[in-house]
Amino acid sequence: MTDDIAIRPITDADIEPVVALWEACGLTRPWNDPRDDIARARGSMEAVIMVAERDNAVIGTVMVGHDGHRAWMYYVAVSPGLQGIGLGRRLVKAAEIWAAATGMQKMHLLIRPENGKVRGFYESIGYAEQPRVMMAKWLDGRPLDP
Repeated sequence: MTDDIAIRPITDADIEPVVALWEACGLTRPWNDPRDDIARARGSMEAVIMVAERDNAVIGTVMVGHDGHRAWMYYVAVSPGLQGIGLGRRLVKAAEIWAAATGMQKMHLLIRPENGKVRGFYESIGYAEQPRVMMAKWLDGRPLDP
């Protein structure tokens, strides 16, 4: 059911449709400009944003990058009306292949605790929770967001 969907790197023309998709999927937060995330990833040799396209429309995304030690996956998104057809799995697999090709042996991702649906998706494709304490600090001194 996903054979007519191409997965390819993001282009300039994709930026606004990608932001709209991320907003539709509830992935954006007011304190984090998605356009800045796109620009940083596109400007890095250690990251890529891939889009899934059908009939010239962006219907899915994944951002993947690495820090030289492990890979991280962000912004896995599938248009709400197309969720459940296997496209999320294809996007994650594309990210895993990219990460492995860069020499990374492990993929990490973060899930907000209230997002049980997404947690179930990742568990169904072989991901599991690893107990860790995540700590953060805004470098401009503002208080941490929820």
